[in-house]
Amino acid sequence: MTCFAQGSRSSLSYIVESTFGTTPAGNFTNLPFSTHSLNLTKERVAGNDIQADRMTRVDRHGNRQTGGDIVADLRKGDYDAFLESAMLNTWATDVLKVGTTPKHFSIEDYAADIDQARVFTGCTVSSMAISIAPNQMVGTTFSMVGKDMSMGTTEKTQDAPSGNSPFDAYSGDLAIGNVGSPTTSAIVTGIDFTLNNSFAPTFVIGDDSAPCLEVGRAEIEGTITAYFEDAALINRFLDETETALSVSVDDPTGGNEYTFLFPRVKINSADVGVDRPNSRIINMSFVALYDDTEATNLKTTRT
Repeated sequence: MTCFAQGSRSSLSYIVESTFGTTPAGNFTNLPFSTHSLNLTKERVAGNDIQADRMTRVDRHGNRQTGGDIVADLRKGDYDAFLESAMLNTWATDVLKVGTTPKHFSIEDYAADIDQARVFTGCTVSSMAISIAPNQMVGTTFSMVGKDMSMGTTEKTQDAPSGNSPFDAYSGDLAIGNVGSPTTSAIVTGIDFTLNNSFAPTFVIGDDSAPCLEVGRAEIEGTITAYFEDAALINRFLDETETALSVSVDDPTGGNEYTFLFPRVKINSADVGVDRPNSRIINMSFVALYDDTEATNLKTTRT
């Protein structure tokens, strides 16, 4: 008897769509991942009739869409297309800024041990969350929204991933300071940020899947934790000082650096509690704003 599908025998792969919701011909690209929760969901349409026996007669399937999270250890190359999708732009001379052009994928979730595949179409990155802290890989969550899903029994032909090692927090730097001139800081213990595009399906009469996805603003917010060394960071909150923030990550080779620059941020909180007898920590929240010089609220640079 064939055993049940195992997570250890699963793979994800993708191909960029030229037409929303239509899987093009060609090889898919293998996508390294840690976990994922991609699924098709359907709304329900229930009848409203009242019967003397109190029992419902009608329940039908309504609007359908796909979605879920792809969680991965960020590294050079393998997620560049997903960074483009999250930032609605394309790399130009190894620089990526927030733009307005969506990128959609067909994504295959293949269970090799039972030879079953789910293919999700019209998928895009609705939000991207990145977590950088000591003693961990750089964690990334791509929250996807899409059009539809179909089943298959043949794995797509896949191109291999890059083979690059994941990024960690030891091979990079963090700089914080005035707009245009952030300086390296050695007291930050972690940074998490999320880019939210608020993609959502647009449903119409005559079709239970969306003909397109609508998109909201590119809203970027995050948190920083740092040792309480002096008043400098707290004063940026007190004085509402516009601040520049830059964080770079790399793998052990030292030659695959990615830098995330927030050229203009506002620090909106600076909490300093005491919850243990050890070092005190400042917990800060921030929002990234459009900067006239960089013409973006987030600039990603790769080497």
